[in-house]
Amino acid sequence: MPTARASRRIAAPAEQLWRIVSDPYHLPRWWPRVERVEDVEDGAFTEVMKTRAGKTVRADFAVVRDEPDSGTIVWQQQLEGTPFAGVLSHSETELQVMPLNEDAGECEVTIELRQELSGRPPLHTEAARDAPPQPPRRRWTPSLGGWLLRRAAARQIEEALDGLEEISV
Repeated sequence: MPTARASRRIAAPAEQLWRIVSDPYHLPRWWPRVERVEDVEDGAFTEVMKTRAGKTVRADFAVVRDEPDSGTIVWQQQLEGTPFAGVLSHSETELQVMPLNEDAGECEVTIELRQELSGRPPLHTEAARDAPPQPPRRRWTPSLGGWLLRRAAARQIEEALDGLEEISV
């Protein structure tokens, strides 16, 4: 399963960051491309995101693990019946906030994204329909897809850590 992980030391008390990362309503402040969060109820929430092309995309998530004592939260994307299911068969985000130096108010935040490709490429996306005809390309392969997925996930994690660092100052 393609996995991307990154950690960063952030100059903020662990409790403060935990309150931010464990509340889905704070996601627009620090998670990349999230415009707003809706339908927060019973450990579930919906992210409303904007793509780079300006299109609105909705993604539903469920919190599958919430452990304030260990500073760990895990949320899983609900894929079945969504356009994401054409690309992913599993998508899970784990976030951990660990205190480092309580006197200095420092902690380490680790984000790990675990995503598994569904094994079939997206064939009928809006972008594909609107694009001008292209010459034939190499066939999509899961090994290349996994590498691309990890790379995109790593970039997303770094942007999320940047966002957390920015709002914790």
